[in-house]
Amino acid sequence: MGIIYITGHKNPDLDSICSAYGYARLMNLQDPDNTYIPVRCGHMSDSTRTILEQLDIEIPAYKRDVYPKVRDVMLSKDTGIDADDLLTSVAAIYEKNNPSAIPVFEKNEFYGLLTVDDITNWTMRELSRDNKITKIPKVRDIMTAQEPGIETDELFDEGRSMLQSSSKRGLAVYDDGKYAGYVTRRCFLKAPKNSVILVDHNESRQSIQGIETANIIGIIDHHRLDAIKTDQPIFICAEPLGSTCTIVYQQFIRNNRTPDPLTAKVLLTGLISDTLILKSPTTTGDDAVAAHVLASICRIDLEEYGLSMFSRLEGLKEREPGAAIVSDFKTYTESGLKIGIGQCEVTTLNDLKDYAETYAKALEEVRVMQGLGWAVLMITDVIHEHSALICTEHRGNRHLPYKTISKNIFDMPHVMSRKKQLLPEIIHAVEDY
Repeated sequence: MGIIYITGHKNPDLDSICSAYGYARLMNLQDPDNTYIPVRCGHMSDSTRTILEQLDIEIPAYKRDVYPKVRDVMLSKDTGIDADDLLTSVAAIYEKNNPSAIPVFEKNEFYGLLTVDDITNWTMRELSRDNKITKIPKVRDIMTAQEPGIETDELFDEGRSMLQSSSKRGLAVYDDGKYAGYVTRRCFLKAPKNSVILVDHNESRQSIQGIETANIIGIIDHHRLDAIKTDQPIFICAEPLGSTCTIVYQQFIRNNRTPDPLTAKVLLTGLISDTLILKSPTTTGDDAVAAHVLASICRIDLEEYGLSMFSRLEGLKEREPGAAIVSDFKTYTESGLKIGIGQCEVTTLNDLKDYAETYAKALEEVRVMQGLGWAVLMITDVIHEHSALICTEHRGNRHLPYKTISKNIFDMPHVMSRKKQLLPEIIHAVEDY
């Protein structure tokens, strides 16, 4: 049985996390021969965590990367012999599989690795004395000094280098200081690949670290395609809908399955978040149908649930500005200019003046830190369908079609979508100068 990770993008929002959760639920039903595990490759905002905790689900765990690790190739910790066993007890093991190293235990605690070199060296020494072996030793008596082991999370390439530079044929593997298994040189003949399905994104720069080393087997997305190159044909479902969760719901239907009430509520949460309670211009008829069906399955009022969900949003004045800005921040390159566009949802813009200056300074810090030419932050009032835009200093600001509130801060009535409404204006502003 293989493990397949399902992950959203680096700045996990509700649509990213909920679609990974929902698609894992579907695929575990469809494919019992594999285990599908939803993960996230970034840290959630406090608001996102609060909403997910209300769902009473196991929140997808944080996974830093999908680089191959020593744990992916290590051999079992359950095989081995006792340190007080006679060397003759090893003969049967070698006759069976000819290992280059064997774990040795003392009172069920890991003692070290007996290698074929230990056995050979002892045998040659005995034969050189009397040309015969007169006494069979205990395993512990022929073992040579052990070398430091490797941690399970060590990168595959690092583990291979450590073993290549070692005089030993094998090394012990530890997990937080506890023996977990062992590796030999045979373990590093070929690097393994983690299998991954991408949801809510398809570009490598937005994905989990190490994605270039992974075996990508699927993409579920609703963004523009700049997909990662793959070695084999894969399943791709990319549609211009308002939410990836809508696509996941449709995959349930296409496979003649109905989401259980909890999964339906998770998918509805992501859908409502990304479509701003079906008010975003990116919302399609398919999104509306999916939302109402999912609400019916979990027996909740769609509008009431959406308003309740957004009411849990923490005000920007209370949040740490830098963290709030990068919590949903995407970068683009247009006409050679690297641009960053963040978006935060709020339930009112009445307090904008209280934090605008602080966020403008933090936005400039983000721009410098990420090496961007221009950075903007769109603050969207999801209740009143109104946004404000904070920009760093750039001549493109002069070409934006919005009314100026104050320096580099603009009013955006009826603008809700970064992708469909703001991004085209940003591109035009860049092209105009």
